[in-house]
Amino acid sequence: MKTKDELIDDLLDLAFAEDVGDGDHTTLSTIPADAMGKSRLIIKEDGVLSGVEIARKVLEKVDPSIKMEVFIGDGADVRKGDIAFTAEGPVRSLLVAERTMLNIMQRMSGVATMTRRYQDELKGLHTRVLDTRKTTPGMRMLEKEAVKTGGGTNHRIGLFDMILIKDNHIDFAGGIEKAIDRANEYCRANGKDLRIEVEVRSLDDIRRVLEHCGVDRIMFDNFTPELTREAVKLVDGRFETESSGGITLENLRSYGEAGVDFISVGALTHSVKGLDMSFKAV
Repeated sequence: MKTKDELIDDLLDLAFAEDVGDGDHTTLSTIPADAMGKSRLIIKEDGVLSGVEIARKVLEKVDPSIKMEVFIGDGADVRKGDIAFTAEGPVRSLLVAERTMLNIMQRMSGVATMTRRYQDELKGLHTRVLDTRKTTPGMRMLEKEAVKTGGGTNHRIGLFDMILIKDNHIDFAGGIEKAIDRANEYCRANGKDLRIEVEVRSLDDIRRVLEHCGVDRIMFDNFTPELTREAVKLVDGRFETESSGGITLENLRSYGEAGVDFISVGALTHSVKGLDMSFKAV
């Protein structure tokens, strides 16, 4: 299995392959090969900055001779007009790197900004906001990193690092108990030390899980805040609890006040507007 760094490197290779092709002919035709220059990353919208270290990787991949001076790091609140960093080196290299770097940073900063907004709604509560697998194909590692930068918490990274028994698994397996048993048997048979979470659709489902055990966390799927409060009391701290489905910024706090440990929000990554920024010559 590839590491996080290897996946990011593959993503950058693909990004430049689709953008540069056989050459940036505009730059090659207008900029002398020996021209040196300096550009700065200008923030054009208030938000949370994310992707500075990935920008460094982008610049290094294009041209290791580019020198970067960082003024604002990942996770910082930024305002319109702020200068996050400067990059100095061959002008051709700066121009080739520009769009790929901005695409990544704008997306990551948008995710971080959205996450901060959601987590701030839960101030004073123990509840944490989780991301989901509803990510941009190929950019999952970066979007998950941006969630952490914004103050959120990563759920599972993919299908490989946790067992999450959802409604379809339960229905195909023939019931909650059978699905839980098979998950535990699979882990034992294959030497896997994986946390197990199960999705429930009613209070009766919760009672069945409590009687059967064999899980680490219970996810309340599409419960109302009122039903969530009942569910949390029913679980009574025996397992971690998570709310999912139909949760928005407007009703988020009511779920947190119901006492749930985690709230998973797909909107952190699937409905994000990129944070506006530009990379301009000094």
